[in-house]
Amino acid sequence: MVFEKNGYRWPQPLKGNQPQIWYGGDYNPDQWPESVWDEDVRLMLKAKVNLVSVGIFSWAKIEPREGEYDFCWLDRVIDKLGRAGIAVDLASATASPPMWLTQAHPEVLWRDEKGDVCWPGARQHWRPTSPVFREYALKLCRAMAQHYKDNPYVVAWHVSNEYGCHNRFDYSDDAMRAFQDWCQKRYGTIEAVNEAWGTAFWAQAMTDFSQILPPRYIGDGNFMNPGKLLDYQRFSSDALKDFFVAERDELSRITPSKPLTTNFMVSSVGVTADYDDWASEVDFVSNDHYFMPGEAHVDEMAYSSSLVDGIARKRPWFLMENSTSAVNWRSINYRKEPGQTIRDAMVHLAMGADAICFFQWRQSRAGAEKFHSAMLPHAGEHSQVFRDVCELGDDLQQLGDAGLLGTRLAKSRVAVVFDYESEWATEHTATPTQNVRHFTEPLDWFRALADCGITADMVTLRSDWDTYELAVLPSVYLLDRANAQRVRDYVAGGGKLIVTYYTGISDERDHIWLGGYPGAIRDVVGVRSEEFVPMGDDAGALHHLDLSNGTVAHDIADHITQIDDTATVLATYKAGEYTGMDGVPALTVNRFGKGLAGYVGCRLGRLGIAASLPALFEALGFELDQTDGSDDVLRVVRVGGVDDVDDSASHGGQPSVRFIFYFNRSRDIVTVELEGEPLVVSHATVDAEHAKGSIEPNGVIVVKG
Repeated sequence: MVFEKNGYRWPQPLKGNQPQIWYGGDYNPDQWPESVWDEDVRLMLKAKVNLVSVGIFSWAKIEPREGEYDFCWLDRVIDKLGRAGIAVDLASATASPPMWLTQAHPEVLWRDEKGDVCWPGARQHWRPTSPVFREYALKLCRAMAQHYKDNPYVVAWHVSNEYGCHNRFDYSDDAMRAFQDWCQKRYGTIEAVNEAWGTAFWAQAMTDFSQILPPRYIGDGNFMNPGKLLDYQRFSSDALKDFFVAERDELSRITPSKPLTTNFMVSSVGVTADYDDWASEVDFVSNDHYFMPGEAHVDEMAYSSSLVDGIARKRPWFLMENSTSAVNWRSINYRKEPGQTIRDAMVHLAMGADAICFFQWRQSRAGAEKFHSAMLPHAGEHSQVFRDVCELGDDLQQLGDAGLLGTRLAKSRVAVVFDYESEWATEHTATPTQNVRHFTEPLDWFRALADCGITADMVTLRSDWDTYELAVLPSVYLLDRANAQRVRDYVAGGGKLIVTYYTGISDERDHIWLGGYPGAIRDVVGVRSEEFVPMGDDAGALHHLDLSNGTVAHDIADHITQIDDTATVLATYKAGEYTGMDGVPALTVNRFGKGLAGYVGCRLGRLGIAASLPALFEALGFELDQTDGSDDVLRVVRVGGVDDVDDSASHGGQPSVRFIFYFNRSRDIVTVELEGEPLVVSHATVDAEHAKGSIEPNGVIVVKG
């Protein structure tokens, strides 16, 4: 089979079953005696589990010695599951190599930037560029595919696991040679590499590709070449992707009818790989997400899931892992509060997931993850966690029966743009302030928009952000010439745009756009800044800046010295004369062509953004509509029957069906007007006579309209 980029295939139900929302989790029967398996199946059926992922870390049990395969135990457990009506998402089992392999071939182990070996003892201790490891991994893929190619209970392939979670960067000689090849393909000549990396600085010019090294250790306090480091981050994403593609193609060649995926790790923090680039290589997008404790819990989850939906281009996606309660890998592993297990699952579902799965089914009794929560906890069947798991299974079945499958997340009027490469570039250690990176801004904008009743779509720079009524570019540090032109065309054609500080500073090589900030799109926003104004806690340093609209800027501001005649100032700074910032424009709106572009020249944080948005909206001519929510309720809509999944007649016609999710964002009980028949009511009450609902903290109501 030749894999079709941008194709889409979803795991199909077992023969004789109807399509349903997939529900289950990672299942590790090899950690337990076989006498437990029947009990697992009984309890899975009680919880309405219909799919489990099997074999993710089972290489050592499947191939206990080189070339000696034991599929018997795996056959038995898959048969038990399948006969019970539980489908299997079967792993390639290549996530971590067995001890016999690394003992025989220590050259497959990745090395850190100082050249030290990452020894076996945990997981993912392999280098993506190792030809030896690839040979062994693909051999296992072939064996797995040949053995299970006709198995009716295997509905999808789970290729490896969380690529790059631990082996994102490798600095070995294998990686060096692969990086040299990558640079040659990207640039063609060593002169082009020198130009891209600015090697005239610090006498770093190279005369041959063999002189290219990974960004290895260069001494404490020194600064790596930014262009090289940015390219190494790109290369590392591509190296992992190439390994995935090799595994995928080996499995697809033998089992062309089975869709394949690998689990991404999309969240508001950490950017392991360019998942927007990877998305076209999988049959369906899947993601692992673990909650962020604290007041941002529900917002961060909605933000991350919206970004997955954007990466999936609003096609159904698969939540491969989340947690029923506590994880094991934070310094303090907070449990979930009552209601959050169900509420969190509904957030992912609302944002476009058609599958809700957990790590893991049965909580481990040994190993590093023994304190990680599971669907079946240490306390067993008679526990609140398992009762919640069963309740969630009932809710998902009810929503599936009501027709949720086939609907998609409705298109918002507002897009907030996230860019992987801008995040990588702003991670460099020689920047105006280490307190500001690209990822610090998009979540604040998503939350601030929610405070104004708008559930924005999180999208990537490659996506169709320029088809939205309003787009936000939050600290999109890198803008190449093509994307800068997209910005011009969007606004000139009538679009409404909000741009923040730290946007359009450099091109794709991290070369500064000259002439003042934001150089790439200075004409669009109608302002010119000469300097960054970092702020901090050092004694005597500028700590913050007050704005004339009552908000406060922290961390960074732009020293705007020029505004165009077409621009209007909405707010200025109020500061002592010694700062040079008193009266300097902070918020502006500029007319460019038929459209308008707002500029926010400082970091305001969620609350400052929310307080500034009404004036920005008014100046941009963006009006809230009656379907927008309120500041304490996150309203999310899934629709069916409209090709472009817009949620209003003015955006493509009325949908034939709507599922509306209401989430309480506050710590108080909130009241909502219900727009349909209640289907899921969790930690909430419904007054059917008056079409109202009261939602407790951690509660959710889902209606069909």
